[in-house]
Amino acid sequence: MVLKFIKEIVFLFMTVLGTLGNISVSVNYMFSCWGGPEKKAIHLILIHLAFANIMILLAKGLPKTIATFGLRNFLDDIGCKIVVYLERVARGLSICTSSLLTVVQAIIISPRASGWRRLRPKSAWHILPFFSFFWILNALISVNLIHSITSTNLNMSQLENGDNHCYFMLESQKTKWIVLPLMVLRDAVFQGAMGGASGYMVSLLHKHHQHVLYLQKAKLLYRTPPELRAAQSVLLLMLCFVFFYWTDCAFSLFLSLSLGNNSETIIIRDIPALGYAVFSPLVLIHRDGLQAECWHAQWKKLRKCVSHLSV
Repeated sequence: MVLKFIKEIVFLFMTVLGTLGNISVSVNYMFSCWGGPEKKAIHLILIHLAFANIMILLAKGLPKTIATFGLRNFLDDIGCKIVVYLERVARGLSICTSSLLTVVQAIIISPRASGWRRLRPKSAWHILPFFSFFWILNALISVNLIHSITSTNLNMSQLENGDNHCYFMLESQKTKWIVLPLMVLRDAVFQGAMGGASGYMVSLLHKHHQHVLYLQKAKLLYRTPPELRAAQSVLLLMLCFVFFYWTDCAFSLFLSLSLGNNSETIIIRDIPALGYAVFSPLVLIHRDGLQAECWHAQWKKLRKCVSHLSV
């Protein structure tokens, strides 16, 4: 009973907190009109990342929350296919969008003499083709789930864990060896780009730190540019992503190799699977002071409008 109560509280807390955090981040970035084209491009990427996180939380976290409260078999066959398919697509979108965020931020802070400087986004709309590519890529990679997922209502004899609402049917070896390498290749390519861009940003931030130390010794005043502060936030976000991604992979590998999968182990694995979607908006809010800055700007605009109307 204690374990069941803890599961209910944990999933409910993570789902509600993550959904509200991502909605808050996306709404604030939607209404923030300040900054140049590079900053607006980063905002657009963060909005897309928040949308992918909301999809993960609603498609994976919400059904898990409902299941832990005792409402089982609430999804029919079509509902299971839609929920699991959207969760897998959203997971891929999260990986691709996080990689794009790191690469674009690395390009923005690159020195003027660097060749990467020419790739800086001239407009936020230049980012949209990447989003289309990400959606098509992940939709095609995950299309096999439509045939291999069914509701536990139709497979009650196969149900081992009461918290599962959908059942994975066995796939043919041919399908498995087509889909699995594509997923591994996607993750490897985008995480490789993420790692390279993060390493490049770390080197630039180290040089900037050395420059700041020199200016401090010379007793000169210096303020860190907002681009470098944003790069620090992106690096913190990427560390959060890497931690939860590889923790999820480790638990998944452990479950696939273990003979007996109890519900406690599966529940523990589900927590890091939702971790990045929950904590990434909190990282942005805490690191950038997003809420106070945006709402202060909106309040000033509202006061201006009111003063003009009164005149």
